[in-house]
Amino acid sequence: MSVTALEPGARRAADRASSDLYRAVWRWHFYAGLLVLPFLISLAVTGALYIFRDEIDAIVHADLKRVEVPDSATRVAPSALVDAALAAHPGTAVKYTDPAMPDASAEITVNSAGEGRHAVYVNPYNGEVLGTLPDRGTVMWTIRYLHSLKYFGPTARMIIEIAGGWAILLVGTGIYLWWPRRQNGGVVTVRGRPRQRMFWRDLHAVTGLFVGGVILFLAITGMPWSGVWGAQVNQWANGNNFGYPTGVRVAVPMSDEHVGHIAPTSWSLEQARVPQSPTAGHGARAITLDEAVAMFDRLGLHRGYAVSLPTSAEGVYSGSVYPDDLTQQRVVHLDQYTGKPLIDMSYADYGPLGRWLEWGINVHMGQEFGRIGQIVLAGFCLGVVVLAVSAGVMWWKRRPSGSLGVPPLPTDRRVFRGLLAILAVGGIVFPLVGASLVVMLALDWVYVRVVQRRASVVSA
Repeated sequence: MSVTALEPGARRAADRASSDLYRAVWRWHFYAGLLVLPFLISLAVTGALYIFRDEIDAIVHADLKRVEVPDSATRVAPSALVDAALAAHPGTAVKYTDPAMPDASAEITVNSAGEGRHAVYVNPYNGEVLGTLPDRGTVMWTIRYLHSLKYFGPTARMIIEIAGGWAILLVGTGIYLWWPRRQNGGVVTVRGRPRQRMFWRDLHAVTGLFVGGVILFLAITGMPWSGVWGAQVNQWANGNNFGYPTGVRVAVPMSDEHVGHIAPTSWSLEQARVPQSPTAGHGARAITLDEAVAMFDRLGLHRGYAVSLPTSAEGVYSGSVYPDDLTQQRVVHLDQYTGKPLIDMSYADYGPLGRWLEWGINVHMGQEFGRIGQIVLAGFCLGVVVLAVSAGVMWWKRRPSGSLGVPPLPTDRRVFRGLLAILAVGGIVFPLVGASLVVMLALDWVYVRVVQRRASVVSA
């Protein structure tokens, strides 16, 4: 038999193998979408809003956060602002936040038995108390907690890791399905009309082409907030919970308190331990808040820094600021008796991993490229919503009546082996994702058996 005579058979075998692989990838793309798309819509909408958090908060809470700048523009001393806040809302002052802009109010965090922790907003030019909100009670903190699922407890937040891992799978399989295969359209153009499934298929594919890379980036940079993977990487990045990267040269006594518990901080420093004031117990006079703020100003902390007040004889004044400009990130701990900096740490002191993580998080939060970056990122969030909606419409138009519409199994099940090997590697890197993959495999096996049993009953 000649080689030429074998060519049609070989070609058919190759086409069948390609079709089987396509079916296998399509099936797992379907499952990934089934799990992820509802979360992607929620994450995209809340994320797009949070990108403009300062602008939205300034509008919604204008009566609390904005003040008129007088001609003299002379500010009241920080201690007087704290006294005014405590006179209106008695309790213990635990944090003072410096106004970030000339027309911004000062924020005093007060802890009281009746109200718990709450933020009191004070006019920095005349000491007038403007009002109060629960601590982190602004509309944008609400959006942030919805975005991270923090409202639903630590177990629900693990969904972030699962959704992130499956989003990565969604992008990988989606690129394979989009890859041009001798078609004339649907690659970078949309064919048909909205009443046709082809329109929604092309809209989904083309949108996925443009936003897929961003989904991948956001999924990876969002992983630090996940329940299992994020917590482990955070602990590892912090060097056995000490948290201070190479480049910080001063060895001081450490407390059991962590930076993330006393003030908002960068993700990679949440587990960093706060130092103790070594002068405690020597009869020294503690410096005032005004003196501490003056020291922070001399050290050049970016405007808008927060000062956590010492709550014990060994405590410290902790100044921290995380502006849009990464290079201006700073954490400074002062001895509460001498005012001497015990730790002075900036972005430049982070190790390579810390710098990469913080840069990724900064981009993820829309802080890195100014207003243009905010608009572009919000546009990609809109694209994610279009991607999810087009997937739902396309599935609805394609699915057979009374069926879930799961893509067909390949005729040769062996094509699953390579795909499952890739999935297994991803499951090892992201444990919760791996566990969800096992559950999905089991559910798929059960689904196949149910369909086969129904088919046998009908044929009988």
